[in-house]
Amino acid sequence: MDIETVFPEIESIDDDTLRTGVASAWTTAAGINGLDVEDLPELPWLPSAQRELEIDADDALLVEHVRDVTSCAVGLAESLLARNPDLDIDLDIVISGALVHDVSKPYEFDGMETTEVGELLGHPHYGVAVVSRANLPVEIAHIVLSHSSRTAVEPATLEAEIVRRADEVAAAGIRSKAVDDPGET
Repeated sequence: MDIETVFPEIESIDDDTLRTGVASAWTTAAGINGLDVEDLPELPWLPSAQRELEIDADDALLVEHVRDVTSCAVGLAESLLARNPDLDIDLDIVISGALVHDVSKPYEFDGMETTEVGELLGHPHYGVAVVSRANLPVEIAHIVLSHSSRTAVEPATLEAEIVRRADEVAAAGIRSKAVDDPGET
């Protein structure tokens, strides 16, 4: 199995450098953690939240979440562009950023347990190192760093704002399965 099988959305990135960088980031993240690419679809989404909400590891998976975020982000971007064609939104940056926004979660968690990286840095901070190592541009590193409230960095580009909102919606979708009151998500 190759990374494009795990994340078929990679093929929709027009820019060769971005496409290669996204694939490299995920392959590196898997390899450094002693995982094979085939292991990625089995990783839990967010073990700390899953424990708190009593969501089984198999009921909320990282790859499914990343793919949901990517789909939501593309939908938001395309909808905005359809109604406002003068907006300057780079779809390749949106897709690439959405695909790697959680690339370092394999460093933050070992199964359902939090690692030292997770406790001391968290995935947004460590994710910047992962995407930089993959030679992805600073716009992608910014998306990774600003997608989560675990950092004080707010989105400074429309692409980063789109990915952050898509991530929030996808995460709320997972949480909504575990709570009776949607306001709790």
